[in-house]
Amino acid sequence: MKLWTLVTLCTVSLLVLSGCALKPAPKKEALIDDTLPIVKLTKNGTIVDINAIALEWERIEDPRVKGIYIYKVNLDEVKENKNDYYDTVENRFSTHYLDTNVKANSKYGYYFKTYSSNAESRKSEIATIMSLAPMESVAWIHSIENMPRSAKIIWRPHVNQKVKSYIVQRKTLEEDSWKDIATINGRLNAEFIDKDLKDNFTYKYRIRALTFDNLISNPSQEVKVVTKKLPNEITKITASTDLPKRIEINWEKSDIDDFLLYRVYRSSNINGDYKMIIDTKNNSYVDLIEEDAKEYFYRVSVFDKDKLESIHNNYSALGKTLIKPTTPSMVEAKLIGGKVVL
Repeated sequence: MKLWTLVTLCTVSLLVLSGCALKPAPKKEALIDDTLPIVKLTKNGTIVDINAIALEWERIEDPRVKGIYIYKVNLDEVKENKNDYYDTVENRFSTHYLDTNVKANSKYGYYFKTYSSNAESRKSEIATIMSLAPMESVAWIHSIENMPRSAKIIWRPHVNQKVKSYIVQRKTLEEDSWKDIATINGRLNAEFIDKDLKDNFTYKYRIRALTFDNLISNPSQEVKVVTKKLPNEITKITASTDLPKRIEINWEKSDIDDFLLYRVYRSSNINGDYKMIIDTKNNSYVDLIEEDAKEYFYRVSVFDKDKLESIHNNYSALGKTLIKPTTPSMVEAKLIGGKVVL
């Protein structure tokens, strides 16, 4: 089995190497034949896109020509000792070439040489071509703020019908780079809700459009979102220490507009495990306890209508039930005037 695997790998390698070796390439010191035809682009010989350039030239009739060498120069880059050879068209009847190794908004120069079995033509005129700028993103984007642990982004659908989806990107004020967080499929989809966010935290969002041929647009305008903050913490709590078999807890009223309820917690230790004992809309509660001289610590939180709960671990109140009176002890008993006086 190992032998067959080795033979197969060697065969594939030889085929790959043979394919590369068989493709003609210019010689370093090639013989120049002035009689070989020079490539001329047609009147509409270039078609330009964002990530591709198509070239069309006039048909080569000379039977000596075996093919065409294509040379390419990135005119936006300065390279020393550069080799401009780019590719080979191996059939003289071919009149088209598509270059997909193209950057957006970049300037390129192309020129050509025909070749025969033993010589090359002089190079053609250089065709200077500028690739298209990247596609613009959506024209309008808006954010919805003050949502509980979430953010909503809406935008106007892209006018380009080649758009297949949108890439949603996000960053915080502390981050330097954008992150792709979601892909929304469908050109007419124009909404995204981000979840599981931090409370009272600032996020930035932007949109990039993606086409069916995998072209990505420039980023859209940035929008900012601040998530909803938690309700204010209850800071004033009191608990009774002089009532029999009960503790009465009172606290300040919450001032939030979308108040839902209070939640009361209790623990036998100030830094212990506090357990919820009741939800109430009142700012007081009576805890009935069947023990005398029992101590508990209490904390209270606030919930809003989005069920966001305030912080409740900074302020506690100590409450006690009344101590049971001690049993009186006999001090003295006397018989006075026929009566017992204790």
